[in-house]
Amino acid sequence: MVYLAGMKKKVILKAKRSASVERFHPWVFSGAIKAMEGDVQDGDVVEVYKADGSYLATGHYQDGSITVRLFSFQQAEPGQDFWNAKIGNALEYRRRLGLAGNPQTNCYRLAHAEGDGLPGLIIDIYNKTAVVQCHSIGMHREMDKIVQALRHNYGGELEAIYDKSAESLPNQYAMGAENGYVFGESIPGPVLEYGHAFQVDWEEGQKTGFFIDQRENRRLAGEYARDEKVLNAFCYSGGFSVYALRAGARFVDSVDVSKKAIELTGANVALNGLPAERHRAHALDVMDFLRSADKDYGLMVVDPPAFAKSLKKRHQAVQGYKRLNALAMTKIRPGGILFTFSCSQVVDQALFYNTIVAAALESGRRARVMHQLSQPPDHPVGIFHSEGGYLKGLVLYVE
Repeated sequence: MVYLAGMKKKVILKAKRSASVERFHPWVFSGAIKAMEGDVQDGDVVEVYKADGSYLATGHYQDGSITVRLFSFQQAEPGQDFWNAKIGNALEYRRRLGLAGNPQTNCYRLAHAEGDGLPGLIIDIYNKTAVVQCHSIGMHREMDKIVQALRHNYGGELEAIYDKSAESLPNQYAMGAENGYVFGESIPGPVLEYGHAFQVDWEEGQKTGFFIDQRENRRLAGEYARDEKVLNAFCYSGGFSVYALRAGARFVDSVDVSKKAIELTGANVALNGLPAERHRAHALDVMDFLRSADKDYGLMVVDPPAFAKSLKKRHQAVQGYKRLNALAMTKIRPGGILFTFSCSQVVDQALFYNTIVAAALESGRRARVMHQLSQPPDHPVGIFHSEGGYLKGLVLYVE
């Protein structure tokens, strides 16, 4: 997309409504916009200006509450060199984290939307395949440049790029989008995470195929699993179960309502050569399982899907988290450890903490906070965009 001088599409903000952008917040809300110049359409690159005519930032326009998602605070042409540099910056950060090029962990998040200055863009690396998921029209229209930027920065290390944006794009645009390979082709297969092997299906699995954001928390849980009876609730592909078994757990129950998830968990236990007699997988509703479970778990992981995806459903979500955790606490032996999580973005750390306090009161159990958990550093939260923090967790020593 090339813009000639004098032809750039512009968004002009109202007086006294530019402060957040001047503080490098990556969103422009519809209520802050005074006027637009040019025939601005969904997905267009636009420049954002103050009411006095001075330049602020550049981003993608999309009609809605968040109207412009900003990817640059310097005036520049977003051509191929621009995207090469953006992806290169993200890759260098993962190299500093010790993830890119790590033979023991060959799956990680390369691009985490606003956290990497790439709002609307998720890229996960699974060994030699990159899975791209766009959440905005504008970013999806940059797909060709993103593909070339990935190839430029990875060279021969990358064999395939899979576009999995059909389910994450706005409805009116997603109808014309199809998932598929946009470079090369590969067969979904096992990846390594701290030496633990996991079968990942980026074509048919949830999200991009694996919950990479729990990597560090899985590792921590393994440190407490030795000789314990463990429950992994909402297990999906059995990540916490594999870590617990590898660490020497006495027995692990994996529970998920999805039969496909239970099959994948079993496959991952087998893939790591772990003894089947120390693991049992249950295709059941977690609450139903907990009601009938024994009260002797020494380690329990409660990692449900997002209970609320909008503010309107936040109260209902909080009540759900409280009921779930209160019941879970009744099934832990004295001195047992509970890893509990929320990935609902509208439930912040303070609200989640208070919800778990309420659950402990309801269960009648005392507890001590051992760790406060979050998403790993390859899912960065921009210092000017606290809204990027979505995963929060507590590790409790339950008395």
